[in-house]
Amino acid sequence: MILFPAIDLKDGKCVRLKLGDMATATVYNADPAAQARAFEEQGFRWLHVVDLNGAFAGKSVNGAAVGAILEATANPVQLGGGIRTIAQIEDWLSRGLARVILGTVAVRDPELVREACRRFPGKIAVGIDAKGGNVAVEGWAEASELGVIELAKKFEGAGVAAIVYTDIDRDGVLSGINWDATIGLADAVSIPVIASGGLASLEDIRRMTMPDAKKLEGAISGRALYDGRIDPKEALAILGGRA
Repeated sequence: MILFPAIDLKDGKCVRLKLGDMATATVYNADPAAQARAFEEQGFRWLHVVDLNGAFAGKSVNGAAVGAILEATANPVQLGGGIRTIAQIEDWLSRGLARVILGTVAVRDPELVREACRRFPGKIAVGIDAKGGNVAVEGWAEASELGVIELAKKFEGAGVAAIVYTDIDRDGVLSGINWDATIGLADAVSIPVIASGGLASLEDIRRMTMPDAKKLEGAISGRALYDGRIDPKEALAILGGRA
């Protein structure tokens, strides 16, 4: 079970949003590379990074900050936000990313995701961001008519390494992970699922160890780590030091 600390990038800085609204950004660290080092020193063994500007622009915007993060940490890094072409995927993987997360393009062009999985085995994750049960795209700015499980099932057998499932209505507001929807998704597909959005306390960490949640690959934590609501040492101890 992996606890992924999150670095969300806006204008080159490490921020957290509420409900995906860029206007609500709180800057937690002006030096994302230093934040990446800090997470590694705290004992985390993965890093989740999102290029928020890129998610809206449809192309990399915070590339320099991501490059600095890759140089600063030995931990594997997964990146989402604005990655929508095979060329972009190949470029990022060549720069040392462990995994690329495809979101909007998974809705717009599922075949591109399947092609990426064939070309880069084990390196492609799909980001499914849900609002009211349906998938949102373009940096959460647009709603689609696709259901979460409907989209996830499109990639069964394609070689997707993981699904990062985010409940937008809970993201950044510390209301707790939507365990019912997350575990329901994990039950519906064979692809490993990573929970995202709303992780609030050590209670959520303990929930990750319950039998029905053990099928998950892990969960992402952002604001609760930055605010000190979750103590990294205690959280990692609960998870058995495997995060």
